[in-house]
Amino acid sequence: MFGKDFVGKMINRSAENEPDRRTFLRAAGVGSLGVVGAGALSTLGGPSASAAPAAAPSDGAVLNFALNLEYLEAQFYSFAVSGKGLPEALTTGTGNQGPVTGGRAVRFASKRVRQYAEEIASDERQHVEFLRRELGAAAVSQPAIDLQSSFTAAAQAAGLVRAGHSFDAFACEENFLLAAYLFEDVGVTAYKGAAPLITNKTYLEAAAGILAVEAYHAGNIRSAILEKETGLLGTGLFGRDLKEASVKLSDARDSLDGSADLDQGVIDGNGRANIVPTDNNGIAYSRTAGQVLNVVYLTNTQATSGGFFPNGVNGEINSSDNNA
Repeated sequence: MFGKDFVGKMINRSAENEPDRRTFLRAAGVGSLGVVGAGALSTLGGPSASAAPAAAPSDGAVLNFALNLEYLEAQFYSFAVSGKGLPEALTTGTGNQGPVTGGRAVRFASKRVRQYAEEIASDERQHVEFLRRELGAAAVSQPAIDLQSSFTAAAQAAGLVRAGHSFDAFACEENFLLAAYLFEDVGVTAYKGAAPLITNKTYLEAAAGILAVEAYHAGNIRSAILEKETGLLGTGLFGRDLKEASVKLSDARDSLDGSADLDQGVIDGNGRANIVPTDNNGIAYSRTAGQVLNVVYLTNTQATSGGFFPNGVNGEINSSDNNA
């Protein structure tokens, strides 16, 4: 959405002097940070941290945090649409490089949902390419990613599968949509969490544009779930309503990020459509980087690994929230 030259110049300017660097750090949503990148700033550079700027992470640390999460989404969608993951050349870097467990092509039942998946897959791969290009030799490698047992753990926690059964995110179109839903809403709340930290209007405009793209993705997946009338087809699944399944996944996801209600399914308590999850003021929810890591680590306690990242993420920003 924003050209590499534009964002590259902003990154370069951020290193010219300490005040400029801190300004960029607060605005690190620039450059398509994807699922949770900008949310890192809420945890590590919010108002309480402003009095001690030396403790803030470098812009490279924030961008690398985003790259970890972009690897996760890009691999998920790449396998779903092509049966193959990212090429090796896009997964190397600093830190411990790991493989992807699970993942295969989805046999989409509708041309429409396949096209949705292909478009998002392209976006996520471009995010990985862009971040690696801008970080250069400092880019972290892809950590170990679990696209198999992690989905089963999430589905079991949500009550979507019985004990002893697994949830295969790639088994059918319906399962794919629920798995995509598990990721997409988190990205929107992460970008929203960064908004109060951005003071430079140019940066804020850029971050707002990226947030809009993430919201398009989330709204797309939520709408597809709402429109589905068929039941869940995966082995071991029970219940026949994707809409109700989204509510269960939302509740499970929300149980990981603290006591506040930051999540909603695709229908409300009266069964009406809820494509846009908001608070009572019609405002999107926010999550910090720590809260986002709680979700992807599948834990409600402080951790540095688990869930979709069995060995943790690479880089300085790697710990989930201890207040969840």
